[in-house]
Amino acid sequence: MSTPRKSPKRPAVRTASAPAGRAVDRPADDEIWPRVTRELADDLAVDALTRDRAGKAPFDEVARLQEAGLPALLTAPGPSRRGADWRAACAVVREISAADSSVGELLAHHYALSWSSRFFGPAHEAPAPRASSAPEAPGAARRPLALDVCTAEERWLLAGGVEPPRPATGPGLVLTPAEGSGGGWILDGRRAFASGVTVADRLVVGARPGGTGDLLVVLVDPAHPGVFTDAGTDRVGQRLAGAGTVTFDHVPVPSEHVLGVLPHDEHAVAPFTTLAPLALRLLLTQVGLGIAEGALAEARDISRADQAGPAPAGGADGPATADGTAPAGAGDDPYLLLAYGELATAAHAAAAVVERATDALARGLHAEWSLTPEERADISVLVAAAETVTGRAAVHITTRILELVDGTAGADSRAGGPGFDRFWRNARALTAPTRADHRLRDIGDHYLNGTHARLTLLA
Repeated sequence: MSTPRKSPKRPAVRTASAPAGRAVDRPADDEIWPRVTRELADDLAVDALTRDRAGKAPFDEVARLQEAGLPALLTAPGPSRRGADWRAACAVVREISAADSSVGELLAHHYALSWSSRFFGPAHEAPAPRASSAPEAPGAARRPLALDVCTAEERWLLAGGVEPPRPATGPGLVLTPAEGSGGGWILDGRRAFASGVTVADRLVVGARPGGTGDLLVVLVDPAHPGVFTDAGTDRVGQRLAGAGTVTFDHVPVPSEHVLGVLPHDEHAVAPFTTLAPLALRLLLTQVGLGIAEGALAEARDISRADQAGPAPAGGADGPATADGTAPAGAGDDPYLLLAYGELATAAHAAAAVVERATDALARGLHAEWSLTPEERADISVLVAAAETVTGRAAVHITTRILELVDGTAGADSRAGGPGFDRFWRNARALTAPTRADHRLRDIGDHYLNGTHARLTLLA
């Protein structure tokens, strides 16, 4: 394992028209984001393979995101909202992922974490019941900062993870009360994160006071001298997602940086709070769908170019067209058409399931604290179905595309070809942590027995 290094502080990247310390002002109109996203996706697609080969920390990629204003896109509904809604954010992640899925994963984690203060902070009207077994969080009585709004104003890129540690991974991150009259906490521990920690402006992490009891969700500045990052450089896929392991060594957490609380007692967790892992899972499903659609589109372009190659001036095959290419339909291979028909259908089916889950989750987020356990269970099933269908489709499509490319040299990025192995590696890396059999069991239990999934933050 490489030696832990100090997490570098990325300089703020700003457009020429944006004053320092302020977000890029964009119209509160969701229609602008598709155009901005297409332009950025086209830009990322040009050198995606070259950047994947280099495997460097994604500072340049984050700069492009910031210049486009995409990290500030997702803000909660309200009269002063300048960003876009949840459906638009999902569409952005999907299209960026079609061009570069590592950048899409960065954005997916950022969007999910930007809602942390809304998921884990006090309810807007009636606070959810909490049976706390840990010391009261300093500042918990006050409404925490609205992280999505603050992120947009400060132009932060967020990374981290708030889900509780699994038993096999140890106690996770630990908080101890800070000495003195200022209050707050001291954060210690070490944890691996899937995305963004090598380039993030702020980290959002979950930690327990004394290692037990309720989980506190806190905001940490990675530029603090006590924060060290060991970059994950040996990944099979998603090489530019900024994954790594972060060590926290006596890092102070002011009370105002406690974003909220996740009760240890599952019966005290509000259904709206448990939308947090579903939101992240659905955003990562959008990444997987983007991988499948991006690979399919690039393969189609290669196949079209092969079929429209130079044609003879005349002869048995007929005359060439005015631009020197073969007539339309020349070189059509029925088996190639069959293969593309199969893959396009798989992509369309996955997209339909994902869009249904996206609509359901958007409605749940809009309901906020009035969301019922039954409604949350229905959303959970739809997200699990989208995750399962898309994961299988992404792996199948990217595998078959390797077979459709003309020759293994063309498929292998190491040989200087179009690099379709990149899509396959990214799809495998993204879907490997997900257990499809667990998702299908939960779906079947809900469908057959009407059983509700547990209200938990474990993905």
